[in-house]
Amino acid sequence: MKKFKKPLSVKGSILLALALALVCTGAIELVVCSYQAPELYQQITAPIQTGVRWLVQTSQTTWDSWQAGAQQAVHNTASQLKASLEKLTEELTLPAEDGEIQLVDNNAVEPPPRSRASFMITSLAARNGQEYLVGGTREIVYYNQTDPRWAEEPYGSDNIGGYGCGPTAMAMAVSSLTDTDINPVQMAQYCVEQGYWAKKHGSYHSIVSGVAEDYGLVCTSLPPEEAEEDDISRYLSNGSLIVALMGPGHFTNRGHFILLRGVTLDGSILVADPASPERSLITWDLALILDELSSNRSSGGPMWLLSQEFF
Repeated sequence: MKKFKKPLSVKGSILLALALALVCTGAIELVVCSYQAPELYQQITAPIQTGVRWLVQTSQTTWDSWQAGAQQAVHNTASQLKASLEKLTEELTLPAEDGEIQLVDNNAVEPPPRSRASFMITSLAARNGQEYLVGGTREIVYYNQTDPRWAEEPYGSDNIGGYGCGPTAMAMAVSSLTDTDINPVQMAQYCVEQGYWAKKHGSYHSIVSGVAEDYGLVCTSLPPEEAEEDDISRYLSNGSLIVALMGPGHFTNRGHFILLRGVTLDGSILVADPASPERSLITWDLALILDELSSNRSSGGPMWLLSQEFF
């Protein structure tokens, strides 16, 4: 059964009407007082105005405090989320295409088949704090990834000294073939930003074609089974460079990027090894280099021709 509110009694209605009349009368009197007796009006309303101002100020202070706290909380949450995402991205970074690790070996590789070449053939020169490999058709800016200046600098979550043969080799190539001077630290940072770094594996093989294109160089794949000795000699004699991804043998026990930088009169090859100045001052048989190339064929490897123009 629906219940109805009990109506006000006659007495209650009279009291309510009197209360409303008093409120209205008081409001009217205050308005009249504000015009005819402003001083009295100020005395009457001063406590009310003070209370209202206190309430407004307190509310504003509370709001500002809450707003600042909320902004800080949002900032902290965003920072934590960013750190978590970066860590997750790092953990999910895939290894190089074939799982091949490009790592400076702790164990000695096979000893070079030859001794150091004569200074008349090639040498390492220093000028203005920069080292250069001379003796080939083109003078090569030389960087050693194990140099104390940057060996411990980051390559992603790894370091250049252990895993940075890719960016170090590309820093040599770009600095030698273009007007851009870039060292291994700068190149490593760039490669991480562009996605060429492979956690605990060195670099994705796409680092070669990617960096070459980014810096205005022409990059052409050289399949080993199609590489003719005369063609390679011609490329190197014209001042081009060849990036070679080496497998186990005289240069590495795992995987390692080097540059082929020149050819001698007897057909031997000059190299720029980013992990060894000593190996960079030895002449090498092309047959040995081709035999020790990585078996990987991803991203155009294991040999890439870098030049300033198409052949």
